[in-house]
Amino acid sequence: MFVTTCGRANENVIKEALRIASELDIPYIERGKKSLIYHMEKAGQDCVMVGKERMELHKIKGQEPFFFHPNSASFRIKRLMRGETDPMVEAAGLKEGMSFLDCTLGLSSDSIIASYIVGPEGTVKGMEANKYIASIVAKGLKNWKSPLAELNEAMNRVKVCQGSFEDGLKECADKSMDVVYFDPMFEEGLTDSTGINPIRIWASYTPLTKEVIEEAKRVAKQKIVMKNHYQSSLFEEHGFEVIKRPSAKFHFGVINL
Repeated sequence: MFVTTCGRANENVIKEALRIASELDIPYIERGKKSLIYHMEKAGQDCVMVGKERMELHKIKGQEPFFFHPNSASFRIKRLMRGETDPMVEAAGLKEGMSFLDCTLGLSSDSIIASYIVGPEGTVKGMEANKYIASIVAKGLKNWKSPLAELNEAMNRVKVCQGSFEDGLKECADKSMDVVYFDPMFEEGLTDSTGINPIRIWASYTPLTKEVIEEAKRVAKQKIVMKNHYQSSLFEEHGFEVIKRPSAKFHFGVINL
C-alpha cells in the first residue's frame, strides 16, 4: 500500500498526502503525470489517493474505489426531523445524552444517526479494524459538508477508533457505554445498497464469538444491539431477543442488561 495524490495536485494536497503517508506508516509516491494504474502496477500494490475534495482507496485490480459519504444517514436524519422513527434508534433505545459504541463502524451511517439522537451531551465512538478505512472515514466525518447542518454536526461528533472490536472492547472500562452495537459484515451481499458495495473488499469479516459478546456485556450499561440478516443463527446463538421487521432482510437483536 502507498499514498499518492490526484492529478495536478496543489501544494496543500501534496502536504496532506505526506501527512497521511506518515500517519499510516506507508510510502508516499509522487503522482506526476502518470495514471494511478501505472503507479499501482509498477509498485504491485493498492493505493490511497488524496484528492482536493476527498481520499479514495484503490485496488490494483480496478474495482470501484472506496471513499467516504454519509450513505443512508442523510435521509434517515431527515425522517427523524419529521418525527418519524428509525429502527436502529428504536432497537437501541437511544435518547439525548446517552453513550453509543459502534463496534463495526464501516461508513459510519449508524454512528451518525446515533450522534444525531444523543446530541452534544452524548458520546459516540466507532471502531474500525481496517486502518485505511478508519483514516478515510475519520477525515470524511470532519470534512464532508452537507446543506443539512444537523448532519454536519452529527458527523463531527463521531470519534473514530482504529482497531479490532476484540481489542477495543477489552480496553473499555466496565459499564462505560450505554449501548454496544454490532452490524457485522458478511461475505454474501445481503443488502441492495450500492453505497456500501465498495467497502466489502476492504472490510473485516471477524466473527462474533461468545468471548466478544461477554466483553460487550461487561462494557454495556443498558443494551447490546446487533443488526443482522433475518436468517442469521447468531441471534439465537448469543441469546438476542429478535425485533422482527416484516418484509425486511435485516432484523435487530437486543440483549437487555
